[in-house]
Amino acid sequence: MRVFALCLFALLSIVDLAWAQASATPTAQASAASSKPAAALPVFRPVLIGQGPTALINRIDERDLIRKGQKDALVMFLCAVRKDGAVDWSATYGGTPDSDFLKQELQRRISPAANPRFIPAVHDHQPVDAIYYGTVTFRVVNGKPRLRIFSNQEAGELENEHDFIGPQPFFGDGSRFTGFHYPPMESGRVQVDGKVELKVKVDATGNLQEINVVSEEPPLLGFGDAALKDFGDAKFIPAFRDGKPVESEVTLSVFYKAGGF
Repeated sequence: MRVFALCLFALLSIVDLAWAQASATPTAQASAASSKPAAALPVFRPVLIGQGPTALINRIDERDLIRKGQKDALVMFLCAVRKDGAVDWSATYGGTPDSDFLKQELQRRISPAANPRFIPAVHDHQPVDAIYYGTVTFRVVNGKPRLRIFSNQEAGELENEHDFIGPQPFFGDGSRFTGFHYPPMESGRVQVDGKVELKVKVDATGNLQEINVVSEEPPLLGFGDAALKDFGDAKFIPAFRDGKPVESEVTLSVFYKAGGF
């Protein structure tokens, strides 16, 4: 877990749940746009949390977390969101100490079986499948829960509560991104789970400008090379700041499961 987690909660202000990026710009705008015909869709739109009873922000049981004794906590997650807004697969990681109850609740609510619904990504006026990177924070203030979901995993953006949505790799429509492919292993070697952190620079139109491996665990098993190959020809829904596409440089986590997602 990155070191920013220890100081994040001291910087979070007491706000209403509605302020969270689940309903902030451009989410509110996209909620209305999601019902428009394809011709009326924007050139770019990232995957968004959305609103309503099927949205993830409204699925997490805050009161139950309080009853279980969950204190201030942060958990990161990613999920593959189909062009119809359904979740294909998901993973949670990077929890702060004593975040087990929040992680368990998030895992339960973000799984495909729970059927959470997102506002799907759009590229060139068409819905596309894409990978969403998010962060859930939970606090108890004066005995009341404060749950928020941010559409990025960058320390500075989270600490300053910016309206920032990180770039999202998408499938098809000119992108050669096809998902995470487990690297080939030597015959007889036992497969293990792997994690890679990539530093990527993406311009305001979603083109990949730079890509570098920051770390890979475990090392020397080909996970870093696999991540570079998986993302090397990817196109992205660009990052959005205050509702507008912008150039960005972020760190993306890539997971390789021995048994697949």
